[in-house]
This record gives sequence, C-alpha cells and structure tokens, in this order.
Amino acid sequence: MRAVKHLGLSVFVLLGCVGCDQATKSLARDYLQHHRSMSFLGDTVRLQYAQNPGAFLSLGESLPHPWGMILFTVGGALLTAAVALYAFFALKSGRLRVVAMSLICAGGIGNIADRIRYDGYVVDFLNLGLGPLRTGIFNVADMALMAGVGLLVWQLRPDPKL
Repeated sequence: MRAVKHLGLSVFVLLGCVGCDQATKSLARDYLQHHRSMSFLGDTVRLQYAQNPGAFLSLGESLPHPWGMILFTVGGALLTAAVALYAFFALKSGRLRVVAMSLICAGGIGNIADRIRYDGYVVDFLNLGLGPLRTGIFNVADMALMAGVGLLVWQLRPDPKL
C-alpha cells in the first residue's frame, strides 16, 4: 500500500509541476518573446524571455549546437530516468524524499520537453534580484529541480528532528 501512496504522490507532483512549467513557458512565448522585459515590485521580479541552449545558468551554451542538444537532451533524459528509477525502487523512502525526487524529475521532464520541441533550447523567463545583484534567467522547471535538491540536502542535516 505504501508504494501505491508514493506513486500517487509522485504522479501528483509530476503532473502539477510539469503542467505549470509548460503553461508558464507557453505564456512567456506568447507574451514576452517579442516584447521588452517587464518589471514588478521595484524590479525585484523581472519577466524576460530567453532561449537557453545550455544547462543551468547557460552552462555549456558555447558548445556546438548538435553537441549541446545531444548532451543536454539525452544526458538530461538519462539523469531524469535514473532519479525516477531510484525513486521508484526506494520504496522505504519517506514522503519528503518522494516529493524531492518527484520535483527533480519534474524539472528534468519540463526542460527536456522544451529541448525536444524547440531544437535544443529551453524557454527561460524569470529573473529575480535587488539592485545590481540578480539571478540568471530561469523557469518553473528550474525552480522545481532546485526545490527537490534543497529537500534532499535538508534531509542530510545531522539532526533530522530539527
């Protein structure tokens, strides 16, 4: 029964995150692609369309396009599949770990879907910052991935009761 509950939780997280990611990317393509960036909350939040051929924070964007597409699409798919298999077979994991692994998979799936649909590019559109200190441009899939990694790191703390 525990496996069924974990699977249900995982499917819920996956569908929610991937759906939200793809919906927001669609809106970004429709409303931001051919327009200037939009700023909110005193430029703390900036909506700015970007096509990212690289990985996190455009890492690897200087690779020749065919190599980058293969590396990030196939490599990303293999890493996402490995995390999904681990999550599936680690049935003794608690709910927090299931959520963490599902968030990581959702982030991977969202960005891989873009790479397949858009010739190796990922749609990014969010930028946060205060004054000159700003993040790179990212998307909902990146947030899901980072949240999943953050939850895994949280579980590694010395006293899990804190």
